Amino acid sequence: MPDPAEGRWLVAGLGNPGPAYARNRHNVGFMVADLLAARTGVSLGRHRRAVAEAGEGRIGTPGVGSGSHSVVIAKPMTFMNLSGGPIAGLAQFYKVPLDRIVAVYDELDVPFGQIRIKPGGGEGGHNGVRSMARSLGGRDFIRVRFGIGRPPGRQDPADFVLSDFASTQRKELEFLIDRAADAIEAVIVHGVEAAQNTFHAPTG
Repeated sequence: MPDPAEGRWLVAGLGNPGPAYARNRHNVGFMVADLLAARTGVSLGRHRRAVAEAGEGRIGTPGVGSGSHSVVIAKPMTFMNLSGGPIAGLAQFYKVPLDRIVAVYDELDVPFGQIRIKPGGGEGGHNGVRSMARSLGGRDFIRVRFGIGRPPGRQDPADFVLSDFASTQRKELEFLIDRAADAIEAVIVHGVEAAQNTFHAPTG
């Protein structure tokens, strides 16, 4: 891993564009990216070189710890299974190396609300991650996985991820999205290992 104090970062929230998908479990990456942009004062707008909404800003506090860090926050405006193209375009445009790209997305194999952070790894059946690996030419980007848990009973996982969070989960969702944004900031400011030590403990 590179020194977290040097270079630009790219944070990519994964999801599907359009109001019909806005509150789906599969769109939690968009939710986290929107919150992170809002709290850092980044304005997300259509990018001139990629099919994405993106904006530039800084994360961290100048003069405190390792200081502030240049970041591009982005949401691909293709559907999930084509997310990689816009992210690769942004990485090339902003000259962001693979190990400074942070993808935030939903994860079936992590209990609801828990955060799992890892550098590199497999695709876990996630179409957005698969598209990223293919378009970026490698898997060594950082993943911030937001647990949505497994579907109840015999519900098809594809239907489950494209449905909204349950009413009981929605009561906690704002807090959990905030925590996921905290995790991304921790990765950028303090590094992956420190973020893992802080955020891998279950909530509650």
